[in-house]
This record gives sequence, structure tokens and C-alpha cells, in this order.
Amino acid sequence: MANPQLSLQKNFNTALRGITKYNNHQPTNATFHNLCTDNKIPLGTKQLLGLNLKFCLAPKKLQNTIPNTIRRMAYNIRTMYHLKECGATNNEDYIKQIYIKNKTWNPPPAPTQIEDKLTEFEKSLHSEHHSRVTKTSKINLNNLTLPQRQTLALLKGNTNFTIKPTDKNLGPVIMDTAKYIEQVLKEHLLTKDYLQLSPTEAKHKMEDLKVTLKALLQEHQHNLSKPELIYFQRSLQLFHRLPVFYGLPKVHKSPMMLRPVVSSCGSLLSIFSTWLDFKMKELLPFIKSHLKNSTSLINDLRDLHIPQDALLFSADATSMYTNIDTATALQSIEELILTHQHCLPHNFPKNLFLRVLQLVMDNNIFSFGSSYWLQLSGTAMGTPAACAYATISYGHFENSTLLTEFSSNLLYYKRYIDDVFGIWLPPNSNKDSTWTSFEKTLNNWGNLKWVVEKPSSKTTFLDLNIYIQNSRIVTTTYQKDLNLYLYIPPGSAHPPGCLKGLINGELRRYWTQNPNIEDYQAILSKFITRLLDRGHTIDSLKPILLQAAARLNQSSRARINNDNSNTLYIHWAYQPNGLQQKDIRDRYNAILQPHLNYDHMQIAIARPRNLKDTLTRSALTIPPHMDLGNLIQQYATEPHQT
Repeated sequence: MANPQLSLQKNFNTALRGITKYNNHQPTNATFHNLCTDNKIPLGTKQLLGLNLKFCLAPKKLQNTIPNTIRRMAYNIRTMYHLKECGATNNEDYIKQIYIKNKTWNPPPAPTQIEDKLTEFEKSLHSEHHSRVTKTSKINLNNLTLPQRQTLALLKGNTNFTIKPTDKNLGPVIMDTAKYIEQVLKEHLLTKDYLQLSPTEAKHKMEDLKVTLKALLQEHQHNLSKPELIYFQRSLQLFHRLPVFYGLPKVHKSPMMLRPVVSSCGSLLSIFSTWLDFKMKELLPFIKSHLKNSTSLINDLRDLHIPQDALLFSADATSMYTNIDTATALQSIEELILTHQHCLPHNFPKNLFLRVLQLVMDNNIFSFGSSYWLQLSGTAMGTPAACAYATISYGHFENSTLLTEFSSNLLYYKRYIDDVFGIWLPPNSNKDSTWTSFEKTLNNWGNLKWVVEKPSSKTTFLDLNIYIQNSRIVTTTYQKDLNLYLYIPPGSAHPPGCLKGLINGELRRYWTQNPNIEDYQAILSKFITRLLDRGHTIDSLKPILLQAAARLNQSSRARINNDNSNTLYIHWAYQPNGLQQKDIRDRYNAILQPHLNYDHMQIAIARPRNLKDTLTRSALTIPPHMDLGNLIQQYATEPHQT
């Protein structure tokens, strides 16, 4: 039983003492979803995929990544000295979201003393690396067992299997590639929402689209800032790949279906959609219903007095992205811009913005294997601006209609993309008809429809259980029943900071979401047990947990210096048996730091390849005996879901 008179850390220690000590180092809850019906999976598949697709692989021998680290670090240091020499001391032309590095430019050498110190630093790293290579030369550093390595080799080279993460992060899936292709075609690509293109049609459409977009930029360049012009200029010089379609299995649905996903990174339209997302940040403040996350909701509700007759409700949009028709959304966003144009920068490029937005939504061309497709309706899948687009387009309708007509009934109303939470104040009369009218209005925007929960004293929203208690809102952490909690096991080659970050983040989230100390202890105990199930031990977890708990006792109002403008980043590829952060930092402090003018140095750790990188891919890999074109013709003549 928790003691409210004791500190958070003492209550935490009480919960920790109640956990049984585990001694195993392998996950005891290794699991995955086997959907194969035609092909027999290798015997060791459970032991491999049960590690989690995020399990990082350690190579059998240490890799020398020092040259790449020094190259990137030297580039940054030389650039700093070059800018200082040129008198460019501010970053007014730097906007992180739309910054593209000029890959054709290299800075001149830094002062001789600095170049000498860089060489000394590099030699010092090489010396330590060589020492570690020598010590581990007779050791196989691979962190997979022999059966796991054999299974990995079998799965990696077998195109009869398709391995994917699941929708809702419910664990890895393995399925027959033939069944996967059939589902993609029947559930999605061969429906009315997509049109197949020939390779020539796809190529010509993309070429014409590029010409149109370049002409628009030329016409409206006077409305673009210098950083925006540089962004487009550099981006359009790069190679652009065609987006790729794939599906994520919805194992929580019966029958199992696929969630459509388009990987658009590096594509032509992603350039323009990223810019749209950047400009939409100027529009988001006008959306009264916009909610950043569940923590923002808790902060809003913490001191809110709830009338005695108030009720809670939530609503979930049905396939929101698919059901936002472009014409309705564009009209809504244009009306929003016109309504608030006096608050926007005078040179906000309304015409360019709306035209580019239409082109992005109407020209989502992608590949699936060797076939090419055009999305005909809904929000362009995979486009960077999708979230803000959905928030803003429906948000204007909420501003102008929903929140106006029902202002006396909505004590609180917020939306996180396609999830709504509200506090409903029933009228003195016509209670049922007023609520019915609200539901009808909520669903009266284009093709978008909502599943609305009937108002009551409790509801679930995002990762929160929310209920009314003594005229106040109280919350607890909500977790899905199908969540498998496949946390990274200790054998993964993840940087140590990943586990610390997970524990610190979860403890702070649980503390924020569970103001009742008993609720906090209960969810904390479950979290620790789940980590133990993944092979961690109390002895290894305890110092991290105690440190995280101690931090919760510190003032949340402590200011953190987020000014990274004069920080040197050293990019380092992590290896469990290789050089560690302390090795790099000690050598930096001894050799380089006294001669550089940086305020801070931060080591940016890159993880090794993981099982997902090795076993899954966005692009379709087809078994040699299959012909995608024939399958498309075959399934096109069969009845399928529309």
C-alpha cells in the first residue's frame, strides 16, 4: 500500500522490493505472428523473430568506422571556421525542417593548429580501436546464437516469405509472399481508389509534374524566403525515387487485413509536401481543437472544475485519411487562410500553397513490385504533410460550425488527428435530441464519418483512461490488451542510452498519467516485470530505475538549455565491444576541446543494423516462379473488397 506522506522515490522503492528477482537473460515472452499457410517456416523462427525486429545485430568482428566519424566532424569544424572568417555569425537563413546540405561544397581547411589536433584526435581513436580489435580478435562478437544465425540466413534469402512489423506495434509477422500480394491487390490496389499505370504513363506523369512544380516555384519565388528558395534549389538537384507501396498486417482484426502504407522518403513530391508541412505550422495555431499529445490534455484538465452533470465522450474517425476528399479539404483550408489572413505573414504564399497542396494530393504515384499505380481519392498516403493536413482541414469546420453551434454544451473539446475527446454539458431539456444533433453535425463534413461514444462518466482516449471523481478529472495509463511489450532484450547491440531513455521516458509518462500513487505503483510494477520477461535482471535495472525515480522528484520547472547553435556533434556508430562514449569524450576533452570555440560537444550515437533492416523491406521481392503482371490480371477478374 502506498503512503502519500512519503516521497515518490520511497514509494518507488516499496514497489521495487515487491518484484520477484529474475535470473534469466533470454526473453521468456518471445513471440511472433505466424500467418503462413502454404510454406513451412524454419524451425528457429520463433527464437529469432521473438527477439523483436528492433533487435540490433553485432558483427562478428569490430568494424572501423573512425574515418567516417572524422570526416563528418572535420566538415563541421572547418565550416565553423570558414563562416567565422566570412563574418557569418548568425543562423537566420537556417531552418532545420527544410534545410538541405549543399553536397557540392566542401569547406576549406581550418587553421593549421586545428588540423593538427584533428589528426592527433584521429590517431588516438585508431590506437584505441586497434587495441580493442587485438583483444577481441579470437572472439566471435555476434550476438545471435548459431541456430538464430542459421535461421536468419534462411529467412533473408527466401522470397517465399514476407516479414513485416504489425500495425499497432503488436509484434513481428511472417506470411506467405503469395498471400501478401493477393491481399494487397484485392484489398487495395484493385479497388476503385487506385488506377494502374503503365511504366511509360508513370514516367511521363512524373516528368510533367516536375515541370509544373518548377514553373510554380518560378512564378511565386517572390513570396518565398531565402531558406525556402535554397531548399527547393538543392532538393530538386537530387535523385528522386518513386514512392513504394506496402501493407502492415492488422493482426488485431478478424479477418486479418493490411493497413496501406506508402514510403515516400526521397521522392519528388516529398520535397513539396515537407514544405507544405512547414507552412502548415503557421496555420495550426488557428485550430482551436488541436491537441499536441496526451500530456497537453492532462495539463489542460488538471485544474478544470467539472460540473455535477458533466459527461465525458470520445470519438474515432473511420479511415480518416482515406475519407478526406481533396476538394472539401482544399476549400476548408482556403477559408481558414482567408479568415485569419490578417494574422499571417503578409507574404504567406496562399496561391502557391493551395496549388502545391492540390498537386501533392492528386498525384500520389507509387510502385508495387514492377507495377505502377495512382491513388485516386483521399489523403495522399505517406506524404509528410498528411497529419497537419487532416488536423487543419477538419479543424476549420470545427472552428466555424461544431464549436460555434454547441458552445454551451462543450466544456472541453480537443482532437488529436482522428481521435476526439470532449466534456459534454447536457442541456436542461431536449438532452437526447441535442446530443443526436451534435453527432449529426460531427459527421456532416465531406465523406468523413465518426464513431462516437455515448457520453458517460469515463472514457478512453489515446493512452489514457479518463474519469470524473469529486468534480475533477482523474487519469490512469491505458494499455491495449494485445500489446506484447516486446522491449529490447539485453543481448541487443543497442547503445546503453536506449534502455535508460526508455525507462526514464516511461516512468515520467506513468507519473504524469497516474496522479494516484497506487495506480502509479501498479503500472510501474507491470513495467518492471515486462522488462524482466525480456531477459533483463533486477541487478541491471535497479540503478537505472532508481536514477529515473530520483529525477522525478526534481522540479519539472527546471529550465533546460535547448540552444544547440554552438554545439559540435560527433557522429559515432555504436558497437558493444568497440570504443564507447567515454573513450571519445576523454580524448576530445584532452586533445581538441582546449583549442575549439564550441560551447558544448554532443556524441550522436547511431545504432547498428537491426533485424528489421535485414529481413524487411518496403519494396516487394517476388519469388522467381511468380509473375506479378499475371497475378494482377487474374485478381482483377475476381470479386474483391471495394
